[in-house]
Amino acid sequence: MEFSEEALRKWLGKYKFRDLTIEELKNVNKTYPNFTFSMNTYTFKDGSQKDLLNFSGTVPVKYGNSYNIPIHLWILDSHPFAPPICFLKPTVNMGILVGKHVDAHGRIYLPYLQNWSHPKSTVIGLIKEMIAKFEEELPLYSLSSSDAARQSELLSYIAKITEGETDMKSKSKIGGGKNKGCFNKITVVGAGDLGIACVLAVAAKGAADKVVLLDLSDGAAKGGTMDLEIFALPNVEISKDFSASADSKVVVLTVNSLGNAQTYLDVIQSNVDLFRGIIPAISHYSQNTVLVVASHPVEVMTYVSWKLSAFPKSRVIGVGANLDTERFQYILTNLLKAQALAKDAWIIGEQGEDKVSSWTSCNLVANQMEPMAACNSREKVANRAMEVLKGKGQRSWSVGLSVADLTDSILKDKRKVHSVSILAKGCCNINSEVFLSLPCILGTNGVIEMVKLEEDPLVQEKLQSSAGSIHDLQQQLKLLMLML
Repeated sequence: MEFSEEALRKWLGKYKFRDLTIEELKNVNKTYPNFTFSMNTYTFKDGSQKDLLNFSGTVPVKYGNSYNIPIHLWILDSHPFAPPICFLKPTVNMGILVGKHVDAHGRIYLPYLQNWSHPKSTVIGLIKEMIAKFEEELPLYSLSSSDAARQSELLSYIAKITEGETDMKSKSKIGGGKNKGCFNKITVVGAGDLGIACVLAVAAKGAADKVVLLDLSDGAAKGGTMDLEIFALPNVEISKDFSASADSKVVVLTVNSLGNAQTYLDVIQSNVDLFRGIIPAISHYSQNTVLVVASHPVEVMTYVSWKLSAFPKSRVIGVGANLDTERFQYILTNLLKAQALAKDAWIIGEQGEDKVSSWTSCNLVANQMEPMAACNSREKVANRAMEVLKGKGQRSWSVGLSVADLTDSILKDKRKVHSVSILAKGCCNINSEVFLSLPCILGTNGVIEMVKLEEDPLVQEKLQSSAGSIHDLQQQLKLLMLML
């Protein structure tokens, strides 16, 4: 209904600061007379419910052309001392562009909301910042008629979210609920260099019947996806619609925030905020998928993916040290001629400079080794291999090949051992929830079991140190906001 002070006073009877709220909403109505107000029940994620005032309408945004962006705000009963809950309210012909400030459900996240403080913060000030951010990064785009049909199902789901119905584990799946049988489908999220490299490598491997590239970039910024469209690879689909990922056996996450963060912590927080909009939608459309995380830093982002998806730990892995391990074994076998060592050699722990070599058996004796290895201790050979390994960068195409290797093992249920980022709690006396690379057997449902490593106090000490630094970093992030 249109603005009515009398109706507001009746609706806001249980609001702690009714008069302050009404005065502020009067100003909102003067500035945005198109807004309509109502009183509805909002269900929070913990299951609690409240009758809350809410209003919806459009705000003007200039992004080349002028657009009217539909929004929906819920006013909490502690307003103005608590910020509103904000959503986009797209029509059936609009798609949501997931970005730094908008998640896949249309929920809006802004610095203004995080820093809300009465009396400095107001709803009008919030809407002004919303408009400013939307003019930097448009939150919606126009769907084609074919996309609009699929979008209508997503919008019905978003409608439930905006009403507070957030059961992400609903047994009914959007996408028709069809049994895909043995159809092997992989979705790659993110159309940057890494995402495109993963698509090309997975397609070349031939294990997937279909590869979907989910492009979450601005509608005008095509980048490499334009070339994929031009040369039309068989079994490769490019989409901006999360519903295109439905029933994927594996989902590969390659997105990284390109914001203006000033510190390393800010960069990671930007990625966390980005994942907050991606993972719930992905897990909704593909509830039995295996998540393979390639975004940086891989240990933290795998942890975030696990928390947001609520998947079993076996179905959330990071690319971790799979590439480094394959290179390490190759160097030992082909450059240092130590084949007997290579088959039991692994790179584990934290991706980057703090990685460490380890072994899965200790039954090697000098006469079993090749001539060069026989003249050196295993440690010396490993150190030489590590020196060679340090000179190898991690290019997008090489990580893409590693991702294709992992997805091949999962789709074909190869039961092959890979060094991937898994939940390390309980291993090597690690008591915190952190992800580290450890050798694991991979199959259709992700991690089948971890392969036992040699007991080496020095290795355990390094793993515990990495776990401690990663846990400390996770504690500094605003991770609690993920679960709200």
